[in-house]
Amino acid sequence: MDAGLSLKELGRRLAAIGEDIETIDAVLVSHEHTDHVSGVPVLARSKKVNAVIYASHLTAPRIDWGENTVPRLERFQAGSQFQVGDIAVTTFSVPHDAVDPVGFCFCAEGVRIGIATDLGYVPESIKYHLRRTDVLLLEANHDLDMLKVGPYPWSVKQRVMSRVGHLSNLGVSDYLMQDLDACTSHLILGHLSEHNNHPEIVRMVAMQALEQRRLRTQLAIAQQCVPSAVLQF
Repeated sequence: MDAGLSLKELGRRLAAIGEDIETIDAVLVSHEHTDHVSGVPVLARSKKVNAVIYASHLTAPRIDWGENTVPRLERFQAGSQFQVGDIAVTTFSVPHDAVDPVGFCFCAEGVRIGIATDLGYVPESIKYHLRRTDVLLLEANHDLDMLKVGPYPWSVKQRVMSRVGHLSNLGVSDYLMQDLDACTSHLILGHLSEHNNHPEIVRMVAMQALEQRRLRTQLAIAQQCVPSAVLQF
């Protein structure tokens, strides 16, 4: 899902978990912001990588594919379902300041994975889609106090805090306390701001919520520079 890194870096990180970039079948694009798609056109032009790029009807035209590039592209409607190999994919709209941002749920061999990043809050529609997930990757972008005193211009701070911005630690805590499904065995919190959050703050906030609900969900904090642990079911 998404490809905001260079082809070389993507290959290096995949190799670190025992995967070959040339075996990628598909890349699913959540939205057109640079940190999510800067590597997509390179993947599309690569002769070594034969991946199909999946993007919504509105998102696809917003990607700068480059001159003379005809990507292996499959367009979908936000909210639709489709199949990639033996993986059933469900898409759902998320509140973010992009043209048509989406989250994803993947289901294969009885395992259900939900991914929701780049969202200003968690509406009821997303709570519905994230039910019964075995693995959930959820955004924990910023700590409100750190953001308010951080280096961003006030206009950017307002954008981040808005309902089409990014999910705060407080928003994550509220979701975990009220809505996280007890069947979720693995929770991964990611998309942390380098300037406005800290992994240990995120870990503390999440653990307090999980412990208060007495959930046995295993918690991991995704980092920007290294791959997360591989989960096996």
